[in-house]
Amino acid sequence: MKAEFYDVKAKAKVNAEVTEKVQFESNGRYAFKAKTKDGRTLYRFVKKEEFDKCPAPLAGGKSAAKCCKGKCKK
Repeated sequence: MKAEFYDVKAKAKVNAEVTEKVQFESNGRYAFKAKTKDGRTLYRFVKKEEFDKCPAPLAGGKSAAKCCKGKCKK
């Protein structure tokens, strides 16, 4: 599934293939992950309805991501 992401470094919107879905347990938000051509990771926060429709795999297998940088140690 393709989605539109904002690339901060390029300061432009880009269309990229969604590689994973992420659910943040700390704040209950949902996001899509994608990669740029040069390997940087892009995130796009979405509503639960859009998150559920996406066929991409959930990040980290069956469990959801705990925090985006892994520093919260939950």
